[in-house]
Amino acid sequence: MRIAIIAYDGISPFMLSTPLAVFDEACPAHDHNVIVCAHGGRISAKHALGMTTGHNLQDAQTADLIILPGWRNADEPVLTAIVEVLGAAHARGAIVAGLCLGAYGLAEAGLLNGRRATTHWARIGDFGTRYPKVQTDPTAIFVDEGQILTSAGNAAALDCCLHLLARFSGMSAANSAARYLVVAPHRSGGQPQLTKRPVPAAGAETKVAEILNALWADPTGNPSLDELAARCGVSRRTLTRHIRARTGGNLSDLLRHARIARAQDALLGAAQGIDRIAAHSGFPDPQSMRAAFRQELGMTPTQWRARQRLG
Repeated sequence: MRIAIIAYDGISPFMLSTPLAVFDEACPAHDHNVIVCAHGGRISAKHALGMTTGHNLQDAQTADLIILPGWRNADEPVLTAIVEVLGAAHARGAIVAGLCLGAYGLAEAGLLNGRRATTHWARIGDFGTRYPKVQTDPTAIFVDEGQILTSAGNAAALDCCLHLLARFSGMSAANSAARYLVVAPHRSGGQPQLTKRPVPAAGAETKVAEILNALWADPTGNPSLDELAARCGVSRRTLTRHIRARTGGNLSDLLRHARIARAQDALLGAAQGIDRIAAHSGFPDPQSMRAAFRQELGMTPTQWRARQRLG
């Protein structure tokens, strides 16, 4: 897959490094061709950092995925040249993502009209006022509208990139990248931007970690929260809080992600029927596995396997 990251004068080095870390550094085994494009091929980043990208904006026109990582100032219009590249990419069927204030560039291109979108919580009010045709979501850390994605701030941009990696290369690849980057496992876009997470006691945290690791290794069971809480020696409510603090979701989300990851490994292995893979992965039936794949990856297991083979 060819991925183009758009850079510009005044870009935050952190925002630029986020998609580079996820799609390049953290997953060297996957064949992603990642390029950084800028007007004129050279930019001056924040803090007096200068860099030569080696690619002009026109080089982004052949990318399967184009990412605009932030924008230097929400009160300043996004460069027309960048807006035109985003619009052209969408018109030819490429996936376009605006990370943090990069959502402003997508909105300027008219790509978000009638769609859900989000951006950094500090600018969400201004964003909604400036672009009334956009269905602004002030709570989500990222929004996936299929061909269009937007995210909240810096950490949420990382979540959005990991989500995209899961779409292209599977949950196993996304979780491996998260582990390499030493960040939390893949979080869903519905995770609130502003949340107070408790600091669990060391003993309880250890128990929860052991259980989550065991569930991830073998998600074929269907334990209840009450059963797991009893094994941890904590209340159901406390266990739920620990799981959400650790994974950003609930027990059902964790099991679904683990089952999808196991199914993806099986799909990439020796040829097996969908029925057998579903049972091996912990799904009650093939229909449940198909529904989970569509929900998380936007495609069926068969379509996902065909895409990997094409890659």
